[in-house]
Amino acid sequence: MKVALETLNECPVCQGSTYKPFLKAKDNTVTEQVFQIVRCESCGFLFTNPRPTEQLIGSYYESTDYISHHDEGKDVMSRLYNRVREFTTQQKIKLLKKSIGFTGSLLDIGSGTGFFLSQAKAAGWQVAGTEPDAQARAISQGRVGEVIFESIQDPYFDTTTYDAITMWHVLEHVHLLNETFEWLHAHLSPKGRLIIAVPNAESEDARRFKEFWAAYDVPRHLYHFTKKSMTQLAEAHQFTVERIVPMWFDSYYVALLSNRYQQGKTNVPQSLWEGSVSNWKGRRVGHGHPNTSSLIYVLAKA
Repeated sequence: MKVALETLNECPVCQGSTYKPFLKAKDNTVTEQVFQIVRCESCGFLFTNPRPTEQLIGSYYESTDYISHHDEGKDVMSRLYNRVREFTTQQKIKLLKKSIGFTGSLLDIGSGTGFFLSQAKAAGWQVAGTEPDAQARAISQGRVGEVIFESIQDPYFDTTTYDAITMWHVLEHVHLLNETFEWLHAHLSPKGRLIIAVPNAESEDARRFKEFWAAYDVPRHLYHFTKKSMTQLAEAHQFTVERIVPMWFDSYYVALLSNRYQQGKTNVPQSLWEGSVSNWKGRRVGHGHPNTSSLIYVLAKA
């Protein structure tokens, strides 16, 4: 599959114009194409470059292995994902209420098949959602019982604000990174919270697996965040990072996939061990902030 690629000439975080190759990683989900990840020489931000255009990247999501767009649960990975999802969703809802202090209006950007939104609605939140994938959007709409929009550019959102906006493993997929942050700031209520979960490119499992690290997930993941780059991006758009929360289960799932990519087979015992090691080493690093496989950032308006 040949898809037109675009090259970024400046860093999305600091607008620096020089960068160097960091590593090459394979698209293990759809095409087996190899993509370059570069590091900005000014701020150290990692991003996939060149990358598919926004208009054509949809073809890289066309796989039943892309779990957030499907609920079938036919293989080990899918069944594990769906089982853990029930627990982690309740933890996310608890974090929401703790961060804001009350149950209010919620927008979930990239709602997938709507499991999180449906549970948030059951917990008393007034919910809205977006999902670009048509099949996942239809499932989400049926599950949530609300209209799920294709994108935040829908006119419905022109005059709306929310007490909470969530992006669970979504920001790394967004082509227009700075424009999206501007939109988020404009549509978050003054005392609201923006909650973003992304993979952590300086975690122990990222160091261990290198180009086989499943959370690079090129070319679907356009950016590869660290605590420094996320903080810098947030502050550039008048947000402050209020809290950083580990996502303990992600290390196990990522280790399972990474071992499959590296060894050509699923190695459950080894993956459980490596996930545990990653969590142990990443439990508290620097000012008490975790450094696990994925991190949740709770952002407030500055």
